[in-house]
Amino acid sequence: MESEKVYECPLHGGGAAVRSLAGRLLAEVVGSRLVCGGDIPVGPLDVWLIDDREATVYVTTGSDGCLIVEESEPHHGYDMGDSGRVTVGAVGNETPFADHIGESVLAVREEHEPNTGRVALELSFPGGRVRCESWAGNLRLSSL
Repeated sequence: MESEKVYECPLHGGGAAVRSLAGRLLAEVVGSRLVCGGDIPVGPLDVWLIDDREATVYVTTGSDGCLIVEESEPHHGYDMGDSGRVTVGAVGNETPFADHIGESVLAVREEHEPNTGRVALELSFPGGRVRCESWAGNLRLSSL
């Protein structure tokens, strides 16, 4: 029997066991956005997936290009002075997850790179799939 290779991020470790997401019902999505002056918010920079039992999974990117997936609660927004401020709150229809609120996660698939660790995560729902990936240091969410 062949053992499964583990590709952990050298800086952030392996994070949450993403296979445990299968079977969870997505109840809410919270995200953080960057606001500069009066501009339209940019983001989400990261998201928190909250299930029907209020368990929370945080998805963001690491400084080394990995995709961090861990269990943690949403943080508060913060001010970065002249660089703008980060706000945190419900993201509603702003992410591909909006179409899957109220659906259970059917399957989970990850992609890894040997020197970085996890770089992508796909969640399958009855109504489609959502891909989370680290792209040029930013979190990119897309419907499949």
